[in-house]
Amino acid sequence: MQPTLVAVAHGSRDPRAAHTARALLDRVRELRPRLDVRLGHIELSDPPLDDVLRELRGEAVLVPLLLGRGYHVKRDLPAAAARAPHLRVAFARPLGPHPLLVEALYERLLEAGWTPGDAVVLAAAGSRDPDSALDTRRTADLLAERLGGVAVVPAYASAAGPSAPDAVRVLAARGHRRIAVASYFAAPGRFAAQTAAAAPALAAAPLGDHPALARLLLHRYDQALLLPRGVSRPELVSA
Repeated sequence: MQPTLVAVAHGSRDPRAAHTARALLDRVRELRPRLDVRLGHIELSDPPLDDVLRELRGEAVLVPLLLGRGYHVKRDLPAAAARAPHLRVAFARPLGPHPLLVEALYERLLEAGWTPGDAVVLAAAGSRDPDSALDTRRTADLLAERLGGVAVVPAYASAAGPSAPDAVRVLAARGHRRIAVASYFAAPGRFAAQTAAAAPALAAAPLGDHPALARLLLHRYDQALLLPRGVSRPELVSA
């Protein structure tokens, strides 16, 4: 039996977030039909991660539906695993940074009407953890390369700066006339809507159930299977 893949979403009061996560996992199941795939939330949404782990037996891999390293990856996931001592747990790296994630961002921008030369604000949730900001900046660099070298400035909805409106002003001051906001969020919600409102030209949709995310989720799962079982440091899993 393969270890159960437990996709761990943050959770949101916006019901669209859980719906989006379920749609993404449906894509994962289509790609690997024999794999047991579950969804758990850190907070705010059902089912809670603790409840999901309590029901499982054997081995599980926790795959965060999160876009960078931060408190939830470094603290909440190991803590949840420690509360399920009946399970053998491995951890996957968060989804970003990775070229598949950048491909999803690129296609969401195209869907929104991005054209070559348009500058981009990469709008993320934000964290006080410097590793999280480093991961977002790395994704911004990869996205800039994918877009042909255009300016891509990271921005944050909370806990870090600059804000999306400030990033837009910075790009405008540099002479960029068309500025798009790329939504570096796994699902719709308050932060995604807040940063999209700062877009002077166009705002891309959140990553959602993009097919590249389903492939990336399985890639992170497969990487984690190469590690020794047990509660480990998920933020140290190689990209």
